[in-house]
Amino acid sequence: MAVGTTARRGIDLLAGLLRLIGLLIVAVLVVHIVLVVLDANPANTFAATIASLADTFDLGLSNLFQYSEPKLSVILNYGVAAIIWFVITSVVVRLVRRIG
Repeated sequence: MAVGTTARRGIDLLAGLLRLIGLLIVAVLVVHIVLVVLDANPANTFAATIASLADTFDLGLSNLFQYSEPKLSVILNYGVAAIIWFVITSVVVRLVRRIG
């Protein structure tokens, strides 16, 4: 096996891992939005864990929009964060593949 082929496999593996991590973050944010919209019990362990993770990955946008309807605020704030995470993930994966 050539050295270039091995390096390429490593770069592809790294890019795939970065894409997986980014998409998991996006999924956490989207699941949080769904749980809030559907009025999930905030005391539930699963809902609390997702809310905590979403607060970790919100990029400081959890209070960007403040509407009188809290659900709309959550949809917009965490939705924007999810879109930004998706863009960041796409750009980083593309850069890793291009550099490799």
